[in-house]
Amino acid sequence: MAKEVFMPKLSSTMAVGTLLQWFKEEGDPVEVGEPIFEIMTDKINIEVEAYEEGILLKKYFQEDDEIPVNTIIAYIGNEGEEVPLESPGISGEDTDDTTAETESESSKGIEVAATEAVESSSKTVPVDGKVRATPAARRVARENDFSLNTVPGSGPKGRIHEQDVIQAIADNTVLVTPLAEKIAKENGVDLTLVTGTGVRGKIEKADVLAYIEAQKAPVKETVTGERVKLKGLRKAIADKMLESVRSIPHVTLTSDVDMTKAIELRKALLPVVESQTGYRLSYTEIIMKTVAHVLGNHPKVNAALIDNEIVYNNDVNIGLAVAVENGLIVPSVKQANKKGLAELTEASKTLGKKARDNKLTPDEMQGSTFTISNLGMYAIDGFTPIINPPETAILGIGRIVEKPVVVNGQIEVRPMMVLSLSFDHRVIDGAPAAEFLTELKESLEDPYSLLV
Repeated sequence: MAKEVFMPKLSSTMAVGTLLQWFKEEGDPVEVGEPIFEIMTDKINIEVEAYEEGILLKKYFQEDDEIPVNTIIAYIGNEGEEVPLESPGISGEDTDDTTAETESESSKGIEVAATEAVESSSKTVPVDGKVRATPAARRVARENDFSLNTVPGSGPKGRIHEQDVIQAIADNTVLVTPLAEKIAKENGVDLTLVTGTGVRGKIEKADVLAYIEAQKAPVKETVTGERVKLKGLRKAIADKMLESVRSIPHVTLTSDVDMTKAIELRKALLPVVESQTGYRLSYTEIIMKTVAHVLGNHPKVNAALIDNEIVYNNDVNIGLAVAVENGLIVPSVKQANKKGLAELTEASKTLGKKARDNKLTPDEMQGSTFTISNLGMYAIDGFTPIINPPETAILGIGRIVEKPVVVNGQIEVRPMMVLSLSFDHRVIDGAPAAEFLTELKESLEDPYSLLV
């Protein structure tokens, strides 16, 4: 019997994966453990290995396709076996109220290196009509020739109810005069693209004619130069950043930090840390250590907003933004609050190298509870970092530069650094965020207090 090959779900927040390339063609033999395709998710590339042996009977998707998790993307079986001409869709989606659980061993079609199991998705994107819907909802959709694939469900696990369909139909109803509708039909015009100028936005004859005339106008090329498709890592970053700024009300606080004592501490510990780890201690690890310590006193800043619930994380896992070719990757330093400066130096340097070599595992890419983005190596004083959802805050670090400041009534030149804290105003108010940033500033200005 032919076995399904699924798009794996590698994290709790993963909804889709991008198919980067196939290693096998239809008709090719496949062995257990042999890579059959490569996907991108959570900003890393993963080779997916076969869990069954046989012949690759059918591929349903092409390179650069974005595919919902748990979707059947191929079949492996014996030569000549019949399989569906089109993808059956998402595994586990049916019309009863049973939640789709982790796929069983008998139906599992793939195994991914560095993961223990492929999680199931309780809320998935409908594919090819396979949606969870009540009989009444299906009847209303059928009577109105309306696709359920576009309807968001309000029931358990996204199940669609009758009222969901009625509301969706109402939302998609286009107000149009009979004459305007006739002209649109004759000219193949999609009325959803036409702006109505009548009462309540009703589309009239003049609106359709104006749209048709506008489509006839020659398109002027105003931009010249090389064109590169937005895909792969760049597209993953673009989608995540757009999601963040659209859904999260960002507020950013800034504070100047006198790094005099932090510089002294680094100079004193440089030879010690290097002798233990082989790596040079940087300001990033000192800041990371301080942030991890201060987060323990401010659980609201170390929280996540997931499914309308605020989750106060028990662990302090610091996401460290690493610049790579054509993008940015954020590996996670786990339990940073329990590590000393030597451990943090070794962990951050190792993860940074793996990120640049594209060798991070899914586990190393997830689980962060707070992110640090350091641009101190550039001529940047301060900036507004974008929150890495579902986290509620991110810290931006600028360069250390000598500035005149007032100390005890006297003007002195001190090495100053700007910290920029962006936070989710749905979860954190200004005062608690300011308290966190204030304590962070004070701790960095007296880092020896962390040793007590």
